[in-house]
Amino acid sequence: MNSTQPQSRTAIFPMVICCALFFILGFVTWANGSLIPFAKKAFDLETDLQAYLVTFASYIAYFFLAIPSSWILKKIGFHNGLVWSLVILAIGSLLFIPAAEKSSYGLFLTAIFVQGSGMALLQTAVNPYLSIIGPIDSAAQRISIAGFCNKTAGMVAPIVLSTLLLKGANAAEARLAQAASEAEKQTILDELLRQLHAPYIALAVVLALFAIVLKFVKLPEVNMEEEEVSENSAANVKKTIFSYPHLFLGALAIFFCVAVEVMAGDIIGTYARELGTVPHVFRDNATAFTLGFMLVGYLIGIITIPRFISQQAALRICTSVGIVFTALSVFTSGVISFWFVALLGLANSLMWPAIFPLGIKGLGKFTKTGSAIMIMGIAGGAIWPLVYGFMKDKLHIDFQHAFLYAMLPAYLYIVYFASAGHKVGKSH
Repeated sequence: MNSTQPQSRTAIFPMVICCALFFILGFVTWANGSLIPFAKKAFDLETDLQAYLVTFASYIAYFFLAIPSSWILKKIGFHNGLVWSLVILAIGSLLFIPAAEKSSYGLFLTAIFVQGSGMALLQTAVNPYLSIIGPIDSAAQRISIAGFCNKTAGMVAPIVLSTLLLKGANAAEARLAQAASEAEKQTILDELLRQLHAPYIALAVVLALFAIVLKFVKLPEVNMEEEEVSENSAANVKKTIFSYPHLFLGALAIFFCVAVEVMAGDIIGTYARELGTVPHVFRDNATAFTLGFMLVGYLIGIITIPRFISQQAALRICTSVGIVFTALSVFTSGVISFWFVALLGLANSLMWPAIFPLGIKGLGKFTKTGSAIMIMGIAGGAIWPLVYGFMKDKLHIDFQHAFLYAMLPAYLYIVYFASAGHKVGKSH
C-alpha cells in the first residue's frame, strides 16, 4: 500500500483499526464533556462559565498541538504516532488521581489538557489516513462509519459516568445543603472527588494495553505526501500551503462544526437544568440523547454518500436542518426545547465527514500539514462554550437566546463553506 495512486477500494484491516481508535476518541472526548456538571459540584464552582473550562482544556489542546503533532508524525511515523497518542491519553487519565486527592481544579484541567494532547496527535494521524485508504469522493462515507463508532462510544461514556459519578454528585448536593460547617462540606466534596479513581485508573489500563497491542500490529503505510498529485497537477506547481485558501476556510468550518457539536452535546446538560422542567433521567444522560441522534445521521450518511447525494449536498442539508432546530429550541420550552437541542445531533452528524475531505482535497504533498491545520479547528469546542457562558453569566442574556446567538453564526458560516468556500482557489 505504498502506491502513490489513489486507492480504488477501501482497505478493510486499517479501517477496522481506525474504527477502534475513533471509539477511544469518542469515549474520552464525551466522557470529559460529561464531567462539566460533576466538576461544578465537586469543586464547588460558582458559575457554568467556570465549569465550561472542562471543554476548553480538552479542545484547546488541538489548537496548540495539531501542527507539532504533524512534525512528530514525520519524525516517528504514523504507526508509532498512534501508539504514543494512546500512551499520552493513559498518562492524562492517571493525572485525575492526584487532582482528586488534592481537590485541585487546576490539576483536574491539566489532566484533561494532557488527554487532549494525546487526542490531537491521534486525530492528526487517523483522519487523513481514513480519508486516503480509499477513494477521496467516498471519504465522507468512511468517516461516517468511523464516526458511528466514535458516537457509540460517546453514548456509552456519559451513561457510564452518570452511573459512577453523577448519581453520587446528586446525592452529595443534598448533603452539602445540610452541611453544618465548612469542614463537613469539604469532607463531602473530597469523598465525591475520590469517585474519579476507579473509572480513570481502569481507562488508563485499557489505553495502555491497547497501545501495547497496536505496537505489534502491522499497518500498511500510505504516502500522504504524494496522494492526489495525479488528480491535481497544480500540486506540482504550488510551493506553499498558503496557495490553498480552501484549506483555511475548511479549518474555520471545522472550528464552527465542532463548536455546534459541543454546544449540542456537552452544553445540553446545563441547558436542560436551566429549562427546569426536564426530568433528571434526561438531564443526567443528556449527551447520550444528542449522540443517539448523531448515530442516526451517520447511518444515513453511510447509506447515501456518495451513492445518492454528494458530500457538499449533505453538508448544505445538515446546516439548514441545524438552523431550523436551533430556532425551534429557542422558541419552545421544557422537554420540547430539550428534544430540539438533542436533535441537533442529527443535524451535526454529517458535517465533519463532509468538511474534512473537502478541506484537504487536492493538497498533494501538503496533505499532512493541511490535516494538522484542519485539526486546529477543533479549538472551536474550546472557545464556543465560553462564548455562550459569557453571554449567559456575564452579559445576563437569557440562556435560550444566548444559545441562538452562539449557534446561528456558526451554522451560517458552514453554509457558506458548503456552497462556495470549498471551491475558493481551485482551478476547477
